Amino acid sequence: MNSWLSALAGGVLIGLGATLLLWLTGRIAGISGIVGGVVMPQRGEVVWRVAFLLGLIGAGAAWLCWVPGAYAPRQGFPPLLLVIAGLLVGFGTRMGNGCTSGHGVCGLGRLSPRSLAAVLTFMATAIVTTFVVRHLA
Repeated sequence: MNSWLSALAGGVLIGLGATLLLWLTGRIAGISGIVGGVVMPQRGEVVWRVAFLLGLIGAGAAWLCWVPGAYAPRQGFPPLLLVIAGLLVGFGTRMGNGCTSGHGVCGLGRLSPRSLAAVLTFMATAIVTTFVVRHLA
């Protein structure tokens, strides 16, 4: 499948999933918040969160089975740096009170000024980080 078609299909499915979750449950499809609700559960809030996460994992697994070779992991990254990067992303998600899915997909769709500020910060940080890693490091 062409890369632009798979990107389009993925975007449509993410938007549809976020819209359905908001429409059916009144909840925002921010992955960090959904995972947080599984890690620190509240009564009556776990089943839909686990189902949503299993759907994400299942859809990814189905895509990998349906399109062999669709995912090729990048090589050459030191595991310690990957762990540090993951922790920094988690810290930033907590500090920003949400992740790119919550702010970028759902927040911007709801015209949230806070989400616009968060997405601009995410993007600026990503651009600077990519420049430093690819050209200065």
